[in-house]
Amino acid sequence: MIEIFETLLGLGDKLAAHVVLAASAIGLGILVALPLAVWASRSPAVSRIALGFASLVQTIPALALLALFFPILLSLRAVFGEDLPTLGFLPALLALALYALLPILRNAVTALANLDPGVLEAADGVGMTGWQKLTLVEAPLSAPFIMAGIRTASVWTIGAATLSTTIGQPSLGDPIFAGLQTQNWALVVAGCLASAGLALVADWLLWWIERGIDERKRWKWLGALIAVVAGVTTALAYQSGGDDEDTIVIASKQFSEQYILAKLIGSQLEAAGYTVEYRDGLGSAVVHSAVASSSIDISVDYTGTIWTNELRCNDNPGREAMYETIVEWERANTGIRVLGRLGFENAYAFAMREDRAAELGVTSLEELVPYAPQLTVGGDPEFFERPEWISVRDAYGMRFGETRNFSPTFMYNALKSGEADVISAYTSDGRIAADRLVVLSDPREALPSYDAMLMLSPRIAGDEGIARALEPLVGAISVEAMREANFAVDREGEGKLNPTEAARELARKIGL
Repeated sequence: MIEIFETLLGLGDKLAAHVVLAASAIGLGILVALPLAVWASRSPAVSRIALGFASLVQTIPALALLALFFPILLSLRAVFGEDLPTLGFLPALLALALYALLPILRNAVTALANLDPGVLEAADGVGMTGWQKLTLVEAPLSAPFIMAGIRTASVWTIGAATLSTTIGQPSLGDPIFAGLQTQNWALVVAGCLASAGLALVADWLLWWIERGIDERKRWKWLGALIAVVAGVTTALAYQSGGDDEDTIVIASKQFSEQYILAKLIGSQLEAAGYTVEYRDGLGSAVVHSAVASSSIDISVDYTGTIWTNELRCNDNPGREAMYETIVEWERANTGIRVLGRLGFENAYAFAMREDRAAELGVTSLEELVPYAPQLTVGGDPEFFERPEWISVRDAYGMRFGETRNFSPTFMYNALKSGEADVISAYTSDGRIAADRLVVLSDPREALPSYDAMLMLSPRIAGDEGIARALEPLVGAISVEAMREANFAVDREGEGKLNPTEAARELARKIGL
């Protein structure tokens, strides 16, 4: 409990960012929904179209909706210029505003459509204009119902905003995602408590506004509104206080190794006098595009990932040829500077429990093929859509009985518990040795090499100060050192470290 409380006290910046994002999305949703509701109340056709669209948006999972705005905004750069943000606040704002639209719009349309006809006729009878009737009659009578919709939208939006972590927007989702990947349950619980508490406070304040309007008590609704405005203003001031256009933004993907390396890179830059900021939990394709567009400044990526996802190559030319081709391709096509390889490889590899592999007599992917139809294979959330899986599947004619997606952390737990027979493990993961897993050989070389590389965005590619600060990392990290650091974060119980502590220990071991 003490650890959870201490974690909660350290979430001030995430809470402030979450409040600003959620409040902005709800505000934008209100600005769109209310005029649209008035129009819809006057036109059945508009009502059907507007409510149909808002309902359709609700059928799209919030995570998918957030992710969709990245390619949309990226394509719009051709119209609005290269300064249009593609990650972070803008896509999160637009997606969450759409998500907030339905409850506000539906309640407003329903309230306006069900007003007492006698009241409206009386307003017409005394000669009110359309504007007067709307502001003096329809709006006051509909306000309590509209506020109920705003309350619902607020709770939904505050909850969904935790997912904005995946597109690089700081939020209370940061500790939740990081905790899930590193099995730090204090982080998960703290993030959930903060998000739930924020939703309850917002709902309570909006309920006071709703009651004040319904009871015609100005002091009640005005006091609650002032509290809402004060809270958002405080969060905005807190967030703005840390803004720095020279801040170096470091990305990490959704597994422990990336969190550790991001902290290691950050510590090197801070020691050199730079201000850093972290964007955790991003997907592979998002990270590369974000670095290429300078939405992110630094990332660690892998040769095999770039080779298959970006160059769209299916062959395996060898480790050195692949690296040299990638360096040149990035320079010519994206402007990304590949500073160098860190010294270890984190390749995809198929792994089984030692007892299960012995039972089947399997040591290679080739030997696994006849048993695959009776087995369940587990992979990380993106693995079965990646070219690497397609390459293995086609090279060996591999057909498993069932494929299941797990987060990288829970994938190993699934293998231990028997929910998966085979997993797409990572060769630099310390749990391979700790769990006594058998890594199946790949005799047909379907899987490429995966050397870890330091990637610098076009914005900072020419900054030799940054290059000098990070050059000590190039070639410095052995796979054994990385496995040890990864396991220190992924293990449970005594000896478990958080990514910052693991990065500090890794830096000590490599002489930094």
